[in-house]
Amino acid sequence: MSDETAAQGETPETENPEIETPEVDPVEALVAENAELKDRVLRTIAEMENLRKRTERDVADTRSYAIAGFARDMLSAIDALGQALVMLPAGTRETAEGTLKSLIEGIELAQREMQRLLGKHGVKPIEAAGQKFDPHKHQAMFEVPNTEVPDGTVVQVVQEGFEIGERVLRPAMVGVSKGGPAAAAPANGGEGVDKSA
Repeated sequence: MSDETAAQGETPETENPEIETPEVDPVEALVAENAELKDRVLRTIAEMENLRKRTERDVADTRSYAIAGFARDMLSAIDALGQALVMLPAGTRETAEGTLKSLIEGIELAQREMQRLLGKHGVKPIEAAGQKFDPHKHQAMFEVPNTEVPDGTVVQVVQEGFEIGERVLRPAMVGVSKGGPAAAAPANGGEGVDKSA
């Protein structure tokens, strides 16, 4: 029969040992499970910490920028007050008396108070005049031929810009110089690091 078994591709029972299943040590299994659970707990704690930080950052941003829409609308009112003052000839403003003088002073006071209140809430004007043109904070309206200042210098401010925190509410509308010398190079000749050290 062994010849028949071999011919059929079967191995005799004597040559086929039983498959042994390795015995699992209960202590090792518990140690492995403990390590897996510890890893899960550590990952969950890290995720919760990241969520806490992200939530704190979102709350801080919301506090800082919540008035951005309102502030942007208030800038239009400040501009209107400034425009009202510009419409009065300088001579009339200086020689005004009585009711006209009170009206001019009231407009100036209202404009200053609105700017003060916006400043109290983090809205500040963007420095523009005399600065190098920054496309993130300035909007170039025109170029001014000027050989006395470096190219790309803001030489005229048409409308003041404002920012809240690191965000621009409204870019400053400016006139930029053209035709002057190239912007000044860094004092150390462009070398950012002292290589002798």
